[in-house]
Amino acid sequence: MVPNNQQLHVSIVICTYNRADLLRITLESLQGLSSLDRAEVIIVDNNSTDHTRSVAESYMKRNTGHVEVGYYFEPSQGLSAARNKGIQVANGPIIAFLDDDAIPCSEWISTIIAVFESRQDVYALGGIIRPNFESDRPDWLITSLELPYTIVDMGSAVREYPPKRHPYGANMAIRSSFFENHSFPTNLGRKGSMLLSGEESWIFDRMKKEGKTILYHPGMAVVHFIPASRLTREWIQQRYYYQGISNACMHSGFGSKVSLLGTLAGKMLYIIAASLFARNEGSRLLIKCRLESIRGTLDMLRRRGNTPLVR
Repeated sequence: MVPNNQQLHVSIVICTYNRADLLRITLESLQGLSSLDRAEVIIVDNNSTDHTRSVAESYMKRNTGHVEVGYYFEPSQGLSAARNKGIQVANGPIIAFLDDDAIPCSEWISTIIAVFESRQDVYALGGIIRPNFESDRPDWLITSLELPYTIVDMGSAVREYPPKRHPYGANMAIRSSFFENHSFPTNLGRKGSMLLSGEESWIFDRMKKEGKTILYHPGMAVVHFIPASRLTREWIQQRYYYQGISNACMHSGFGSKVSLLGTLAGKMLYIIAASLFARNEGSRLLIKCRLESIRGTLDMLRRRGNTPLVR
């Protein structure tokens, strides 16, 4: 039963894999949100081997009668599979995805509800994602390298996302009706330690093709934890390599692959030109990252659909 007999509006889906201590912090942060009584919390454990289940059960026990909480185990490894599980069990007309290491602002739920209630044309909503670095921000982390770390701030105005931008999984809400005919592609997205991605781009590409409005709202903000282990040149280059693999996975058929190769040739020319003007460490690293992305795409095309499990 939903607390206070209020109509359920938002299903908060938190997918998690072997990050129990971070999950505990995220769950506790929900208690400070306004309109929490108009939401349910769905924890999807994606085959964790740590104490994730005990953290989830402890949270459920402490909040019995205060907030509706469900714990679900998804044995199929992969973020897309976990998200699809959350969608399957969600009861709300709005599904809000929150990373297991993200802390939402106090008005997070109320902002989501207000937008979807007032704008029937809006099918997806995203907002600000601020970083919480475990260690000092590296000097090489320039603005152009922020998106792979899911650092997002498009300003203080409410507006539609530009053509090549969309909400990110750490902080996004989608009408559940959209998932009646769509689901996250399980060949894309994180799988254990593999840095595959692209599943969100795939979903929002379909949404745009159907003419649905995708809105950015600065009042929907979260703080996202970035561990020190990711703040290395090696990690960001690997992230770009797997982005290249993900790009290849989204192209099937001879014509599509030929078009992709043409795009890669154009990117290579751009990279060569940009390298002539790379004057600082961050710019030079960006060149290396973009080359890694191309290498990942070519490696994937050569493998003809067999995703590499290790580099």
